[in-house]
Amino acid sequence: MSTKTPATGSGLCVTSVKQGQPMAHDAEMTAIAPTTEPAAPSAAAERMRRHRQRRRDGLRCLMIELRETEVDALIRQGLLAAENRHDYDSVQSALYAFLDRALGELGDA
Repeated sequence: MSTKTPATGSGLCVTSVKQGQPMAHDAEMTAIAPTTEPAAPSAAAERMRRHRQRRRDGLRCLMIELRETEVDALIRQGLLAAENRHDYDSVQSALYAFLDRALGELGDA
């Protein structure tokens, strides 16, 4: 007959093979594998995590609509290459550059 007692904090289980014998002589240590993996965060939890991180960083996330004439203005000002007018990342970078330029002037006034 064997008895099992969990070892504290180690994730191991100590088994005494012979009852009545000191465990130091007949102890057998085996690792117990975790039964489940941690659940992945939900999409809502991930959005909230990103929102809180942006807030800590002093940022706001906005969705804006640009008219074609506004994209044309970014091209005329040399902030956007004409061939990249339909590339989301290029337009975003051009708009950031425009805002930095415009708001930088406000900060200097």
